[in-house]
Amino acid sequence: MAIEPTFDVTITKLRAAGLRPTRPRVGLGRLLFEGPPRHVSAEQLYQEARSRRLFVSLATVYNTLHQFVAAGLLRRVVVHTGQTFFDTKVDDHHHFYDERTGFVRDIDEREIAFARLPAPPPGYAITGVEVIVRVEAQPAVDGKRAELPSVEGGAGEPAPVSPVPRS
Repeated sequence: MAIEPTFDVTITKLRAAGLRPTRPRVGLGRLLFEGPPRHVSAEQLYQEARSRRLFVSLATVYNTLHQFVAAGLLRRVVVHTGQTFFDTKVDDHHHFYDERTGFVRDIDEREIAFARLPAPPPGYAITGVEVIVRVEAQPAVDGKRAELPSVEGGAGEPAPVSPVPRS
């Protein structure tokens, strides 16, 4: 009876991107990639890692996130100066940003249409267009504020993650 090797999505993803699967990369990668698409700040990922007993420094979280962006595994979403989220969905798409709660949610691509883009300055080419629609919940009739629903692609709750192998 042959024993099948364990298939690890995160390790495969890291290797395919040309990144060595170090313990911090694998651990943080599992938090990010082994679940539904999501948006997360470095600080949120750091707290999530600590709660899952993955003890890495905040600097390691930042460095790893930036390595994942450079490798094409994550997309950086800057909602305003000093506030960046990292998106596991790397294709071109747009976002709602709740200014009160900090919640980021994808906008269905069919909901945004451009009639015309401006010509870029001489010597430049347009490489992408990102729309961030800032929203703020308005008080409802019952006095409660509306919340952006947690849908696939939203920040949502972290997905369960398998343990990190020791290297």
